Amino acid sequence: MTEPSFKSEFLRTLQARGFIHQCTDAEALDSLAAKGMITAYIGFDATASSLHAGSLVQIMMLRWLQKTGHKPIVLMGGGTTKVGDPSGKDTQRQMLTDDKISENLNGIKQVFTKFLEFGEDGNQAIMVNNDDWLSGYGYIEFLRMFGTHFTINRMMTFDSVKLRLEREQPLTFLEFNYMLMQAVDFRELNERHGCILQMGGSDQWGNIINGVELTRRMGADTRSISDVVSPEKSGAHAFGLTTPLLTTASGAKMGKTASGAVWLNADLLSPYDYWQYWRNAEDKDVGRFLRLFTELPLDEIARLEALQGAEINDAKKVLADEATKLLHGDEAAATARDTAQKAFEQGVMSADMPTVEIERVVLDEGIMLAALATKIGLTASNGEARRLALGGGLRVNDVAISDGNQLVTAADLTADGVIKVSQGKKKILLVKPV
Repeated sequence: MTEPSFKSEFLRTLQARGFIHQCTDAEALDSLAAKGMITAYIGFDATASSLHAGSLVQIMMLRWLQKTGHKPIVLMGGGTTKVGDPSGKDTQRQMLTDDKISENLNGIKQVFTKFLEFGEDGNQAIMVNNDDWLSGYGYIEFLRMFGTHFTINRMMTFDSVKLRLEREQPLTFLEFNYMLMQAVDFRELNERHGCILQMGGSDQWGNIINGVELTRRMGADTRSISDVVSPEKSGAHAFGLTTPLLTTASGAKMGKTASGAVWLNADLLSPYDYWQYWRNAEDKDVGRFLRLFTELPLDEIARLEALQGAEINDAKKVLADEATKLLHGDEAAATARDTAQKAFEQGVMSADMPTVEIERVVLDEGIMLAALATKIGLTASNGEARRLALGGGLRVNDVAISDGNQLVTAADLTADGVIKVSQGKKKILLVKPV
């Protein structure tokens, strides 16, 4: 099937870089975006104190929205986090206290200023919290106002509900309400800010469609906006757009590694480790990641993507540089690259290398290499560590150790008072006793 040819720079850019999976009435949306500024939003629930690399597709989509002349809304899910999105989950999400949600919101907010320009003028981005309206509704009021627009029959067909039931996993009434709350978000943002487009991952398609339909059905609510005459705030325009489900070439979930999530906040993951994550991308992912996670011109990406053999590593370094610059800045990216080059190509240790502290008594008594590698997050399990060691993939102070059961002790401390433990050419950690 031939892909549509878009008139608006916004949709042309998203299409060329691989962001578009599904879109409601793409032709009409394209026409509006070509004529003038549109407003669009993406929601982010506060389930952790930082977003991880899996959220970068959505963040970059907001960035391109703004760079092509349109207005982004970053919706903080202070209200929806109290319920928890059941999409893609077999069990109910952990219930968080109001204080924890507030703490998480403060943590995830900081990343957006790296990618977007905020303010009240023109196409400057704004940040809002859906708790401002969701917690203001009385229960009966919410049901009477919105409940008649949703049927149980339709809701049962959405994947977030259907898959949970097919797996015979319980779906609480609390979670069942999530899709109503997300739909109300779109309607509220349409009413308050003239927002006409909700974007998100493909797993949100059902929730997004609910919001589109609710906004179109209800139109302008005379409860608070009887004087609004613009079509953007009347529900005449409401669209949804999703991105493809993103996994690595080997099928791993984006933003996850064996040692944990690839956090976007520097206090949870250092710029060096973030740079290394992109440097270690699979060969088949390089071109796709360059299009999604950098702003390099497409012809330059095509050149880098075509590199073969060992030269593909040069493309990976460019990917790591550009992705790290966007999040942590030019200086942090240059420092990370320099540190990696010294560590892997010259064998030099640097103060900028990630350091893990462990109890001195552990080294005094001795710890098996496999257990140490797992303890410091270099491997996911002792078994994986032993297999790596057997294949020559684990080193202590640059010396390959083939026996994962070999003890690492205080005698292995270098003159700098650390032990350098490395996993092949992918990751190095300094172990420091405390």
